[in-house]
Amino acid sequence: MKQHTVIDSPYGPLTLVADDGVLCGLYMTDQRHRPAEETFGPRDDTPFGEAQEQLEAYFRGELKEFTVRLRLHGTEFQRRVWQQLARIPYGETRTYGQLADALGNPAASRAVGLANGKNPVGIIVPCHRVVGADGGLTGYGGGLERKQRLLDLERGTALF
Repeated sequence: MKQHTVIDSPYGPLTLVADDGVLCGLYMTDQRHRPAEETFGPRDDTPFGEAQEQLEAYFRGELKEFTVRLRLHGTEFQRRVWQQLARIPYGETRTYGQLADALGNPAASRAVGLANGKNPVGIIVPCHRVVGADGGLTGYGGGLERKQRLLDLERGTALF
């Protein structure tokens, strides 16, 4: 059974979705590939205490690695990409090509980009840490301004 809640963040409201009490979605306002609201289940704040605490600590710059349990729904390839995203250290970035190489398929950088864009738990699975081949900001489901602000937070240069 799915449930959801909405929490405030420095990046706008975040909708958290759980499937049988396990976090399966984190969506920003106006996020590309955001599922329809009716798929989130009823509002219930109960299963989200740990996720909310970890997100608040992350936004304060105190948490570098999330440990909240996740249930990620996607294709096998998408889940492999999301596992690679989770391995990108706090404050660092990787290119789509580097992720494709890590998956053993250097020609798959476009497919990696598509899977990255479908990440259902942005921030926690840090798709914002992926940049273009030239190191520049490229697509981000939450918008490039949010992506830059998240990177600035992790680099200690955020202006809140």
